[in-house]
Amino acid sequence: MSKIKVYLEIGQKRTFAAALDWPGWCRSGPEEESALQALLDYAPRYARVLRATRLGFKPPSEVSSFVVVERLKGNATTDFGAPGMASARDDDPLKAKELAQFEKILKACLRTFETNVKKATGKSLRTGPRGGGRQLESMLEHVLGSDEGYLNQVGWKFKRDNTVDLTQQRKQTHAAILSALAASAKGEIPAKGPRGGVRWTARYFARRIAWHTLDHAWELEDRTLVE
Repeated sequence: MSKIKVYLEIGQKRTFAAALDWPGWCRSGPEEESALQALLDYAPRYARVLRATRLGFKPPSEVSSFVVVERLKGNATTDFGAPGMASARDDDPLKAKELAQFEKILKACLRTFETNVKKATGKSLRTGPRGGGRQLESMLEHVLGSDEGYLNQVGWKFKRDNTVDLTQQRKQTHAAILSALAASAKGEIPAKGPRGGVRWTARYFARRIAWHTLDHAWELEDRTLVE
């Protein structure tokens, strides 16, 4: 692979490093160097997510493979533990070829999450030393709630059907995510809401959804599943 373009979102306590062309490949650290190292460390895991997509992603072996093209000032969301700032690149239109790539990546992220949910079903997730960490159902509710909020941010009208089980809710939400991405990329959603608020762009929407989905998918992997 040629040099990988990344941007940094720099808060007071935490920095995120994200690959511009690979939504979901985004990790954090206390400062720039550790964030870039974390991004490198997660490259093999990201490659496994994309294995079936045939997009040609090959994990780099050195931090020098990254080129920082933008540094953003973070905010309270950054320091809380989530990327909260859009790159200047996220304002660029998402062309047909890129849309197809982003759709493949998003589908791969969602599949990975679902695979890990199935492995976790009926089991307890190991908690932290102080008993912290959501159990599976609580995590699923959190992810679904966040996805619903993200859909609203991009301008897609969606409300979960709470009369069906969580599996069905996830299927409905995942379908809405892909529809919203395509509609936004094709200019079918106005850039501003009825009250003048600026909506998320297609690129930023894909980036946030992919990051959040993989962050919790990998959390499930990392918190050893026990009977």
